[in-house]
Amino acid sequence: MEKTAIMTDTNSGITPQVAENNGIFLLKMPFTVDGAEYTEYGELPYEEFFCKLDSGAEVSTSQPSPGLLLEMWVEILKSHDRVLYLPMSSGLSGTCETAKALAADFDGKVIVIDNKRISVTLYSAVFNALKLSKSGMTAAQIAEKLENDGSRQSVYVSVNTLEHLKKSGRVTAAGAAIGTLLGIKPVLQIQGGKLDAFKKVRGMKSAMDAMLDAIENDRKTRFDGEKVQIRAAYSGDLEAGKEWQAEVTKRFPDLEIGLDALPISISCHVGGGALGIGLSVIE
Repeated sequence: MEKTAIMTDTNSGITPQVAENNGIFLLKMPFTVDGAEYTEYGELPYEEFFCKLDSGAEVSTSQPSPGLLLEMWVEILKSHDRVLYLPMSSGLSGTCETAKALAADFDGKVIVIDNKRISVTLYSAVFNALKLSKSGMTAAQIAEKLENDGSRQSVYVSVNTLEHLKKSGRVTAAGAAIGTLLGIKPVLQIQGGKLDAFKKVRGMKSAMDAMLDAIENDRKTRFDGEKVQIRAAYSGDLEAGKEWQAEVTKRFPDLEIGLDALPISISCHVGGGALGIGLSVIE
């Protein structure tokens, strides 16, 4: 039977410990703080990143170096027949297209899957790939299924501050100033792999309700009768994340609700205090 390695990166929200415990190969994504480059789960702890962010540090994200990707694939192929790499959606980063170009030199031994996901829904997709691999499916079969199933998910995120969205050009400086004065909390959605505005509300409680209503509606309409997984997410404040997880559990008591820290690659754009929720159809 073909021995397939499942690989993703920290944009999935999968931690090094979870990856090691489940035989997942994990690429640590780079980010920059005040001109200094770091990698997730490296020299700069998660909590310290938010301290720097709150103090006004300039932050940004970048793609992993081609050399690092190639090095990982060559090493993995010493013990596996195929590598399935699940990066974040091509609609949100150029990493996927870069990886596909690099994989072309591996004669089909490296397959890059674009299933239009990030964070909590990418987390679900990685574990789905792992399950399908253990069931005996080939790497090509898994890739086809995951890419076909890419739209069978939904993500909503609400930010606590508009400042970082302003810096990334998602809102104008004037819009951010007015929104801050009025306590406006934008709810964003990721469907089809791109980030779009969904709703504007006043206050984080209203934003939480809007996200819960949206996920409940998606479950009853788009995914009616499907087996689904719902995961909550937060940036920076673990206690706020746990409270959010409890609210999600109240709304969906029939499901076990997971909780993930939003990866730094997302937090660079949404800031601290953001909350998110994702629904994925699972096997």
